[in-house]
Amino acid sequence: MYAIAGGGGSAGCGSARTFFRDCRLNFPPIRSNRADRKHQPETAVQIACLDLEGVLVPEIWINVARRTGIDSLLATTREVPDYDVLMTQRLRILDEHGLKIGDIEEVIDGLGPLDGAVEFLDWLKSEFQVVILSDTFYEFARPLMRQLGWPTLFCHRLGIAPDGRVEAYRLRLPDQKREAVKRFHELNFQVVAAGDSYNDTTMLAEADRGILFCPPQNVIDEFPQFPVANDYAALREEFLRARSELS
Repeated sequence: MYAIAGGGGSAGCGSARTFFRDCRLNFPPIRSNRADRKHQPETAVQIACLDLEGVLVPEIWINVARRTGIDSLLATTREVPDYDVLMTQRLRILDEHGLKIGDIEEVIDGLGPLDGAVEFLDWLKSEFQVVILSDTFYEFARPLMRQLGWPTLFCHRLGIAPDGRVEAYRLRLPDQKREAVKRFHELNFQVVAAGDSYNDTTMLAEADRGILFCPPQNVIDEFPQFPVANDYAALREEFLRARSELS
């Protein structure tokens, strides 16, 4: 968030006028709003909310498991719906094997976006306001965000001991993906959301339109109400369809 304050003299006011005259904000076009959303104006900006891992970048913990040979770290929210249970299990396994934050960072440094993710995200940003809602951690995400062009990311934090041991995880708030979508609605945004796993389904349900991207079959079977896209071309079409339906 940036704030601009002018000085008391005419030079300051002139500079401000020049600044606002020369600046051009490149927001996507405003779309017509759904008639049934209470208190919204006649038009509403649409926000695209995306999960991170499995949608734009590889699953970090799966890659840690493969690098270290610790198969018990292969579990993700695709298999364990309760994120608190999953993270408690992961921290216990890290302690048992003496793995520290540096070991995980080495794995992340070797990762990059999924094939086609950067191009898809660039397109999406030209059509929607975009926010990444993820259950990853800021300590993990920075190298990946750089490669994605620094999109806005809402996620959690880790508690790191002085010796590098990962001793805790600190959720921004419970069910933060769904809660973020609720707040966007309160701000009169329409939301189209996409994710791949159990921990995305409350976000998808809260959104005006929800989309599953490359989900496992068990998630498809349990949540048949969400359309499924299995590649970025199909995901693009689902976003365009959602925008058309909401207009």
